[in-house]
Amino acid sequence: MGNPFTNISSILFLLISSLLFMASSTIASHPAIDTTNPAQQNSPQDFLNAHNHARAQVGVKPLVWNDTIASYALDYARKRYGDCELEHSDGPYGENLAEGWGRLSAVDAVGMWVSEKSCYDYNSNSCVGGECLHYTQVVWRDSTHLGCARLQCHNGWLFVTCNYDPPGNYVGERPY
Repeated sequence: MGNPFTNISSILFLLISSLLFMASSTIASHPAIDTTNPAQQNSPQDFLNAHNHARAQVGVKPLVWNDTIASYALDYARKRYGDCELEHSDGPYGENLAEGWGRLSAVDAVGMWVSEKSCYDYNSNSCVGGECLHYTQVVWRDSTHLGCARLQCHNGWLFVTCNYDPPGNYVGERPY
C-alpha cells in the first residue's frame, strides 16, 4: 500500500505544477503583459501616455516629461519610504499621490486618478458624489510638465507620486 503522504505529496506536486503551467501560459500569451520587462508600465513614457490619453479626451494639450520635476518626485517618494503615508509634499508643484499593494503600476495609479472623472461636473465645476481633484489635476489645461516616481516602501506597499508644473486646481477655475 505504501506511505499515504507520498501519494498526497505526488498529487499536490502535480496539481501545483499544472496550475503554474496554466498561469505561465496565460501570462505568456497575453499581449499586454511583458514578463521580460519588470518595469513595464512604470517608465516616464508610461506615465505620460496615461496622462495624455485622459487629456486628449477633453481636448487639452499633452504634458511633457521634466527630469527636474521627476527628481523632486523621487526625492519625496524616498521620504515616504518609512511610512508610505499619503501626505502631500506641500512643494511648488501640483501633486497626485497613490499607494497600493502588489503590482500597482504607473498606469494603475493614473487610472485611479482618472476614474474620478465621473464625479466631476463640468457645468457646476465641482465634485459631485465623490472625490475628483486628482482627475482635475491630471487634465488641468495650464499644466505643461510632468514628473513622477514609484517606490516600494519599507512596509511592502507601493507609493506613486506625480507632480505637475504649473500646478492646477485653483478654486473657481475650470480644469479645461
